[in-house]
Amino acid sequence: MAKTYDEINEKIKAGEVVVVTAEEMVGVVAEQGAAAAAEKIDVVTTGTFSPMCSSGAFLNFGHSTPRMKLTNAWLNEVPAYAGLAAVDVYIGAAEVAKGDPLNRDFPGEFNYGGGHVIHDLIAGKDVRLRAKAYGTDCYPRRELDTWINIEDLNECYLCNPRNAYQNYNVAVNVHADRDIYTYMGVVKRDLGSANYSSAGQLSPLLNDPYYRTIGIGTRMFLGGAQGYVYWQGTQHEPTGERNDKGVPTGGAGTLATVGDMKQMDPRYVVGVSMLGYGASLALGLGTAIPILDEEMAAFCGVSDADIVAPIVDYSRDYPNNEGAPLGHVSYADLKSGAIEIKGKRVPTTPLSSYVRAKEIAEKLKGWIKAGEFFLTEPVQPLPSPEESPGFKMLNYRPIEGEQAPPTDRLRSEGDTRLREGSE
Repeated sequence: MAKTYDEINEKIKAGEVVVVTAEEMVGVVAEQGAAAAAEKIDVVTTGTFSPMCSSGAFLNFGHSTPRMKLTNAWLNEVPAYAGLAAVDVYIGAAEVAKGDPLNRDFPGEFNYGGGHVIHDLIAGKDVRLRAKAYGTDCYPRRELDTWINIEDLNECYLCNPRNAYQNYNVAVNVHADRDIYTYMGVVKRDLGSANYSSAGQLSPLLNDPYYRTIGIGTRMFLGGAQGYVYWQGTQHEPTGERNDKGVPTGGAGTLATVGDMKQMDPRYVVGVSMLGYGASLALGLGTAIPILDEEMAAFCGVSDADIVAPIVDYSRDYPNNEGAPLGHVSYADLKSGAIEIKGKRVPTTPLSSYVRAKEIAEKLKGWIKAGEFFLTEPVQPLPSPEESPGFKMLNYRPIEGEQAPPTDRLRSEGDTRLREGSE
């Protein structure tokens, strides 16, 4: 018997809603079947906590006296983009502090970046704002150096172009004679580690594989507060292969998310330093999925054993867009602590925190049961596999008079730069 959003929200309002986490739903569906689960369960909550580099924040400082139109701005010496209105800036999570040696001292430590600034603001710490301008008749001030605090800002909100990848690669290092330093962490040489980054059965889009309930306008848990999906995320690519349960066997969909930083909890928005790679932001988010019918119950009954990820060589194949996956592995196997690749037992290393993902799903469950969180029906669905044009690689077109460097030379020069510790 189908349910509607309004019916489920009425149950939330009356304190009669039946809500479980996605982890709990696995057992319900396995024991009772999808049809019975759809009758019994109203809402399933999800969660994930992992580095999400494509994140950032819009800030409005208010006007100084005299007024100033910011041309360049730094927050704790991390550059922020000021090509907006006079006192609006955008700071990206992956931006690094001015003067950071980057990978000149290889592997670089990237001790402080945009993600750390965002965390410090949410944690209530004072942050130094330094700015310059060229000056105009209406905005005559040319320099500013002051402390700011989140409580003093007019607006400050996360606005993240790409979060919550539906699935992702397992990174391994096959060919290199050294450890490699990537956005998937340090990947040990000679199949010394298999690094992965997903909550698996708790992950939002893996419980709604065809985006029936998660779309533009969906209310969600974001950084410890209520946020929203405002668009499909960049690199949203739902057209890849799926298994018999509809679950993508690779990256697939993504979400663009937005939420008020003043309401957030620094536990779920954490600056990250990735050795040899750069700065990032570890972000916690989760969704509440309405069990509208038997199909949605079946989708939310997906287990770690049902979800597989591609094993990809990050020492050569990934950076050079070569080769095919070395195979696929289930999240149940990944979470066991070791998998087998080419006859070798390889330790697995998660970048995401399943413990904190469970915590997020439980918190969202508590909000719903307390009548503090209601479901929103998307105003527009995310692009489906049938609607998406597919993911495009860069169409490289050399500038007239310039010759594209040979790929092999780029590889050798890149390896040399890394080995020599130069940028």
